[in-house]
Amino acid sequence: MPDRAIKTELFDEFARAAQALASGRRVEIIDVLANGERSVEELSRQVAMSIANTSRHLQILKEAGLVAATRNGTRVQYRLASPAVYQFWVALRSLAAERLPGVKGLVDAYLGSREGLEAISADELLARLWAGEPLVMVDVRSMAEYQAAHVAGAVSIPLEELEQRLRELPRDREIVAYCRGPYCAFAPEAVRTLREHGYTARHLAEGLPEWSAAGRTVESAATRRSGVTR
Repeated sequence: MPDRAIKTELFDEFARAAQALASGRRVEIIDVLANGERSVEELSRQVAMSIANTSRHLQILKEAGLVAATRNGTRVQYRLASPAVYQFWVALRSLAAERLPGVKGLVDAYLGSREGLEAISADELLARLWAGEPLVMVDVRSMAEYQAAHVAGAVSIPLEELEQRLRELPRDREIVAYCRGPYCAFAPEAVRTLREHGYTARHLAEGLPEWSAAGRTVESAATRRSGVTR
């Protein structure tokens, strides 16, 4: 007979991963790290928490095997421990969106009205690019995120700089903005700004993490210098 105590311990171990994400702040940290590694200082700014609280949450995630760290001198950089962690996060948010009635209302309240803001799927975007349409891809995340990884060929114009840099964008070409994922407000906001100034613009339905996870081509500051993409 199998040992019941061992089975209990096994399932308790499975539950550790779920327990590590039993905090919206830790889930948000996972979402940020899906866009590239960060220091605790960078993470604390992005999730609007103190460095001490951010460190505490990172330790819980690290103990559960969801986050890994690399030390470079006195600086520690955190990252998702494996692609499976990102897949876990996608499955969690999909389940919540399907089963929790409050999610849709909160998404609409956070992202704002998307009336008239038609999203473009990655498949449609790629088909149009392969057909030779002169679309302009704009990454409206931070420069640090862009340098870590971005859609191949995209230009970086962080959202907070967009209005001041509109002259860099051609008015006779359609603009496609993207950001951190389907629950990031940057790309829809960028499209609103572009349309207010007379541009034809749409936002990518998903973000850089989804694009990369699907095996589509991304590049980084390092690969652009070396001429290599993946």
